[in-house]
Amino acid sequence: MRWTVTLREGHKRWVADAVVGAILLGAIVLTGCDAPRSWGSDAGETGGDAAAVAAARVRTEIPTVTTPPEPAPPRVVTYDEAEAAFRSGRYGEAAQLFSTYVETKPENPWGHYMLGLSAWKSRNHARAEEAFERALALDPAHGKSYLNLARVLLETARPSEALSRVDSAIALDSLSHVAYRLRGRALGALDRIDEAVDAYRHAITLNDRDAWSMNNLGLLYLTEGWPEEALYPLARAVELDSTVAVFLNNLGMAVEHTGRFGLATETYRRAVTADSTHAKAAANLARVEGRTDDPLAVPVDLAVLAQEFSSWIDGWRQPEVTVARQEEPQLP
Repeated sequence: MRWTVTLREGHKRWVADAVVGAILLGAIVLTGCDAPRSWGSDAGETGGDAAAVAAARVRTEIPTVTTPPEPAPPRVVTYDEAEAAFRSGRYGEAAQLFSTYVETKPENPWGHYMLGLSAWKSRNHARAEEAFERALALDPAHGKSYLNLARVLLETARPSEALSRVDSAIALDSLSHVAYRLRGRALGALDRIDEAVDAYRHAITLNDRDAWSMNNLGLLYLTEGWPEEALYPLARAVELDSTVAVFLNNLGMAVEHTGRFGLATETYRRAVTADSTHAKAAANLARVEGRTDDPLAVPVDLAVLAQEFSSWIDGWRQPEVTVARQEEPQLP
């Protein structure tokens, strides 16, 4: 009985040894064999599911393609939207909006004109000039573009070019007081003083309430060393609009240069009240405050001077010119 068990156990060990030997032999054969690529790579290495192996290789070797998102449609800007920004004084925003507008409506000269006006108001002279020129290329009879392009050219110290644009505007509309006002500015910058005076006077005959032309004429007199003459148009400009600190400051300068320091102090104070940020008026006030009048200075009534200036206009006016208009009075 004991022998039988031993034989059986020996037989089991023999069987087990035979199985292990077979496995080791198979391993030796696999290791030493130069198996075909398709067989070795697809089935023999893992002993697992061949389909799973193939899928894993596809995921590894083929990059995932990501579809990019669709670009957002371009923003549509209407003329009214851009103009509303301009009217509310948001000039930088208005320039951006009109830039977008003219991309979709390049054929509209008014879009380019408003882009130019917005750029000019936001102190981008180069962009403004480009836009006004584009408006004129589309519509050579666009008078407002000539006038505002002239303003840009004056502010960039190019008075000869400005004068050319102004004369083009006058050729289109000889009754534009704004055009003659700008003509006076260009001629003054060119040191053609008599012609500049005539241009300002003509602007005033076309519109006897053109306070900016009166201010500019008074300033021209003042810079030429004629402060007494400057008092008359400046007094009338302030009478027409006493809220403009520029008018009041220039009038104060004329009064000061005639030796009337008390009246100059009062006038500068009014300028600072009208605009507390007006640095020139504040500096001028500090300079004259407390000074006594020149003993040779004769007291004057500014209201009387303003009315006297008004009486001169009829003498300047040509008989055939009777039209007075209010076009862009807020622009110098």
